[in-house]
Amino acid sequence: MTDIRSNNNVVYRCAYHVVWCPKYRRSVLMPPIDKRLKQIIEDVAAERGAHIVELEVMPDHIHLLVEVDPQYGIHKLVKQMKGRSSRLLRQEFQTLRSRLPTLWTNSYFVATVGGAPLHIIKQYIENQKNV
Repeated sequence: MTDIRSNNNVVYRCAYHVVWCPKYRRSVLMPPIDKRLKQIIEDVAAERGAHIVELEVMPDHIHLLVEVDPQYGIHKLVKQMKGRSSRLLRQEFQTLRSRLPTLWTNSYFVATVGGAPLHIIKQYIENQKNV
């Protein structure tokens, strides 16, 4: 599942569990917004050379398990994902503009995945909708 990756300077295996929420934790990430959001996140990851292991969009938050080059950094990746998705989703879905001043909160949760096996974290994210 997690391969050793490399760039010109670094050989790495950096996986992160990231969670972020809409402003006021509103349940606005419903169909068809959730599908479009996944597409935007996957596009940003592909452009930045990040590998999405698992992604689940809940009505009021997002779980992302992603591998990213440590020289690029998880902070830059999340900032790009949140920024682009906020801009595009608010342009495409009028309800998001009327219900929220901005789409995302300024904060997010991130943890390196090393203590628990990745398959356990992946299973946890996959089962979020069944809880």
